[in-house]
Amino acid sequence: MANTMNAAGPGEHQGEYKKKWFTAFAQATSNWTGSPGAFVLALGVIVVWAVTGPVFRYSDTWQLVINTGTTIVTFLMVFLIQNSQNRDAKLIQLKLDELIRAVETAETSLINMDEMSEEELQEVQEEFARVAAEAKEEIEDIREKRPRKGATLRKAAKKVVMRS
Repeated sequence: MANTMNAAGPGEHQGEYKKKWFTAFAQATSNWTGSPGAFVLALGVIVVWAVTGPVFRYSDTWQLVINTGTTIVTFLMVFLIQNSQNRDAKLIQLKLDELIRAVETAETSLINMDEMSEEELQEVQEEFARVAAEAKEEIEDIREKRPRKGATLRKAAKKVVMRS
């Protein structure tokens, strides 16, 4: 019987573990650094640094400590924040794709919109601007005609969108 186990080598499993570890670390760090506790800690470090200024006679080394520390923290945080933002953007995109797919009247070709060229995106934007202008005209027409009892602007707008 053929071996149905994954043919991945030990290095591939280790690489997957590192990705999961980094993602978990980045999320936890991002959540913590946005907390009041992190702010208080940072403020405390700055206060301690400022208070020790006279002790170290405001020396170059005293200034270098805060400059180096903040540079290192900023440098590392850039990567953690970028990881979190990339993940959040991907999650939002997947949720929007699912909504587009689930709505019967939605234009499902837009699911792959992130792969379109700038020119194609411009064409889609112009099409949506045209649809929005038509919907606005239809709503203005309905307002002028005083819609019959039970009709709402929301229903009218939905009709315009469904026709487009």
